[in-house]
Amino acid sequence: MWSELLLRGLVGGTIVSAFALAGDALKPKSFAGLFGAAPSVAIASLALTVHSRGGEYVATEAQSMIAGTIGFAAYAWLVCRLLLRARHPAGSVATVALIAWFAVAFGVWEIVRSAHLP
Repeated sequence: MWSELLLRGLVGGTIVSAFALAGDALKPKSFAGLFGAAPSVAIASLALTVHSRGGEYVATEAQSMIAGTIGFAAYAWLVCRLLLRARHPAGSVATVALIAWFAVAFGVWEIVRSAHLP
């Protein structure tokens, strides 16, 4: 158990550092935080999970991550539209957009899941 945690920490830290370096080299510097977070953690998680749970499990996890990413893109687009164009309160916009995020993510997940049924 401890060896797996140590391995996760080392692999995750290495990948986070690599993405942070790549993000730091890009302009604008705000990309550093973006590249240092979710993609690196997702890759580290998938790389370690394939060893313990197998490829089929990791494929399902990767598909759910992609669905969540598409949902987040919808969230970001909706927040931008509502805040910049309609000038609604930020708390209300975030709440409504969060509901949209989950709806889009679960909708995409359902489409992907149903497409893979025999």
